[in-house]
Amino acid sequence: MCGIVGKISLDGAAVEPGLIKKMCDTVAHRGPDDEGIWVSHKNPGISNDSTPNLAQVGLGHRRLSIIDLSPAGHQPMTNEDRSLCITYNGEIYNFLALRCQLEAKGHHFSSNTDTEVILHLYEEYGDRCVELLRGMFAFGIWDEKQQRLLLARDRLGKKPLFYYSDGKKFLFASEIKAILADPEIKASPDLTALHHYLTYQYVPSPFSAFKGINKLPPGHILTLENGQIKISRYWKLSYAHKQHRSEEEWTEAIMEKLQEAVRLRMISDVPLGAFLSGGIDSSAVVALMTQLSSGPIKTFSIGFEEEEYNELPYARLIAQRYQTEHHEFIVKPNAIEIFPKLIWHYNEPFADSSAIPTYYLVKMTRKYVTVALNGDAGDENFAGYDRYVANKLASWYDCLPGFLRSQIHKMLFLLPYSTDPRSFLRRGKRFLEALAESRERRYGHWLIHFSNDQKDDLYTNEFKRLVGEIDSMSLLEHWYATSDALDFIDATLSVDVNSYLPDDLLVKVDIASMAHSLEARSPFLDHEFMELAAQIPSSLKLKGRTKKYILKKALAPLMPPEILNRPKMGFGVPIDHWFRKELKEMAYDTLLDNRALQRGYFNKNYVKQMLDEHSRGYRNWHYLLWNLLMLELWHRMFIDKGIS
Repeated sequence: MCGIVGKISLDGAAVEPGLIKKMCDTVAHRGPDDEGIWVSHKNPGISNDSTPNLAQVGLGHRRLSIIDLSPAGHQPMTNEDRSLCITYNGEIYNFLALRCQLEAKGHHFSSNTDTEVILHLYEEYGDRCVELLRGMFAFGIWDEKQQRLLLARDRLGKKPLFYYSDGKKFLFASEIKAILADPEIKASPDLTALHHYLTYQYVPSPFSAFKGINKLPPGHILTLENGQIKISRYWKLSYAHKQHRSEEEWTEAIMEKLQEAVRLRMISDVPLGAFLSGGIDSSAVVALMTQLSSGPIKTFSIGFEEEEYNELPYARLIAQRYQTEHHEFIVKPNAIEIFPKLIWHYNEPFADSSAIPTYYLVKMTRKYVTVALNGDAGDENFAGYDRYVANKLASWYDCLPGFLRSQIHKMLFLLPYSTDPRSFLRRGKRFLEALAESRERRYGHWLIHFSNDQKDDLYTNEFKRLVGEIDSMSLLEHWYATSDALDFIDATLSVDVNSYLPDDLLVKVDIASMAHSLEARSPFLDHEFMELAAQIPSSLKLKGRTKKYILKKALAPLMPPEILNRPKMGFGVPIDHWFRKELKEMAYDTLLDNRALQRGYFNKNYVKQMLDEHSRGYRNWHYLLWNLLMLELWHRMFIDKGIS
């Protein structure tokens, strides 16, 4: 894994190597092993009417060495005649097969890297080169002859890529802070993006929290030519083409493809291991790694002192069964220590609180290995979340007569409120609240942090005037509308694959892993495996109320019933407790401080009401308070320049 940066000056102004160096320095944690800078050496100046200015270009790279540790892997890398230059972040798992095909066509190689394979693929196929890559990647290729830039991001969005353009200059980077290293670019908040963040706990693509800076969406390429930007999609997961096989045939196909995905991700010239949560997805990865390895697998788990959030006993079951070299860590939060690090590394406000244990897990893991496999995307492939079951129950509700639906809805107001976020009453009340919505908005209701009604109470009149007419739920409706799924379960899986997965889960792991120079690999995110899973009928993923039915059946020989049949726990964090204890004083001091209130976003009385009700145990506002706290700390670091 690496960090990449670049700047293209479209008006002929020189790109200073010092700026590219400064941009690289901001992402040095993504690649501590090597640094490279490439700057075009054209004579800048004013063109005549018939000869346009040649663009001035600078590319930079920070390298984390995983494959081919020799200096031959140095980037930015050029082709033989130096007409192409690439800066690349990622791993291409089929690069050796691609290299053989290219050599058969007459291409010659001077290194053993996947980077050089991409360069030659571009020579052979142009922009279509991305369609041949199996792996995770984000890269930029400058084509000197064509005076053209190609940016590309992998199909699922495992690797990030941001860009900025104002008509005179174009910048791109693995992280936003590298773009902000250019003193000509002012850090100012994008209020629409923040409005969406308050709904989803993350800033959805293609937005970023900064005005003028965007994310290149997963599965897309961007070209810059003659000052014109063109963005196009080269891959989309389809759910429309189902195969009709027996359950036994499906379990065999799942295991064959998953084993291949794990095997490809075990290729490394540095030590590797695996994250082990005790859930079925990470347990499956560890089991298959053990089958494919000649020695013990290193596994890493994290837990909490609060038992209801602690999964360590389940992780130990798998570690003992497969005799792994197991390591554990108990999270004891220190807000003063961890918050500045999280805010700086995540670049944008990010309110998925499981970023904290993920950060600590990676920190521990990096002491032993440089590459770690994980079980990410098992739930999105096989309907593993409780909200998929809620969707199915709600579809039954839709079939009831109107008078019966009315009676059920009246029950909503009779249910008592529970402060326990995992209680049946609390979840039941939330379920009933959503039933009045359309199917698409109903699903969003189970996902969101701040609802539109809560925003109406939270926002000041001025903030309402600026963003109040923008409906964040329309983003989910868009993903439903563009899905080719034939039933609502598959459509919902498609929505998560295009939103929650790349903008929350993958961001969380990429940032935490790269903060510690560790490469995270996800076999369940292999696009060929996902294409297979998308062909499985949804009735085999969610069978009755059994989530991940066909995956569990496929994995049954590999793990004990205690793992297969346990309720899904998720990577939960006890922030509800923290806001009543360790974080109480900090939350009050930060969210009710004049510095926060003068931004003009939020109603002080409503924020104080939330804090008071939560700290006294009347209501459980922990997710919403966490959302507000992360937003304010982000402002202080990136907009105000420094947390105090």
